[in-house]
Amino acid sequence: MFYDTDAGGVVHNIAYLRFVEKARTLLGGKLGLSLKQMSESGLYAVVTRTEIDYIKPALLGDQLTIEGRLEGVGRVRFSCAFEIYRDSDRARMVTCRQELAMVQMPEGRPARLPEQFKKFRE
Repeated sequence: MFYDTDAGGVVHNIAYLRFVEKARTLLGGKLGLSLKQMSESGLYAVVTRTEIDYIKPALLGDQLTIEGRLEGVGRVRFSCAFEIYRDSDRARMVTCRQELAMVQMPEGRPARLPEQFKKFRE
């Protein structure tokens, strides 16, 4: 999209974070942490750290694919990894790793991961 690029037609760094946000939200739903479930329970996955490496610039008109996976699971925290590829040649454009913690709202207190995460624990 035009709004994802700068005046030179290069995808903006913040656009990649938005792509990761969408992918993480979809991944969360597959793991039993949909937006609706978090809203109903008050138990939210909160990003505590993001590492991102910009490997190659994507350009206006490039079709991109983002792949995400659960990478590590502890008692309160978990991590996800993401890679963004250009569809035309499968060139890796970006790698990203995020750490998240479970937080019970409205108190804002750390909370244990839901039961379904036990099967992923290291």
